[in-house]
Amino acid sequence: MKIKKYLVLSILFILPLTMYMFFASGKDNFGRLPVLTQGVFDISEFTTMEGESVTLYGNITVLGFYGRDPHSFQANAFNLTHKIYKKNREFQDFQFVFLMPNGSEASALKLKNELSEIVNTEQWKFAFGPPTAVVRVYNSLKSSYPLSEDLSTPFVFIIDKDGNLRGRDDDEDVGTLYGFDARDYAEINNKMSDDIKVILAEYRLALKKYKADREI
Repeated sequence: MKIKKYLVLSILFILPLTMYMFFASGKDNFGRLPVLTQGVFDISEFTTMEGESVTLYGNITVLGFYGRDPHSFQANAFNLTHKIYKKNREFQDFQFVFLMPNGSEASALKLKNELSEIVNTEQWKFAFGPPTAVVRVYNSLKSSYPLSEDLSTPFVFIIDKDGNLRGRDDDEDVGTLYGFDARDYAEINNKMSDDIKVILAEYRLALKKYKADREI
């Protein structure tokens, strides 16, 4: 009986300690979304419909390119709205930014109005600039996807607060996954949704550590 008693007490003492050590050590090994391209060209020369400037730095950004006819990407935008934007838009410093050449404002406004009927689009920004600026930003991603002649692509990209492109370097289907095809509902619902969770968790963990360090 004494042996059983000591065994139970040992388990009650050791198990919590083991669990604590496991989770504590896991903080330093927290999965992070790989950086695929450093220093994406900033978008400060673009302005929104309201005339406001935009930037990648200091924000977690879903970046896209809707070209000269943004409204033609309605289905893509709805996929992203329902599976990514709605669930994460209240996260601090999280934004959607879609770059378009000057002259596409009317088409973009039509799309934005339709999105506004299903969600608050405050963190969904349509930004406009010279065609050369669109190309410059896109090329700085150094992705494997081409930009079409009308300066659009169905792919969207995750940019971190330091202006780096995040993605997968070991994707089971394509190897290096620079961005996500918004036409593919399954890819948005599975791969992109998972990767957004990872990068937001990364920043939440960093924020908690920062607050804990300040309290010491």
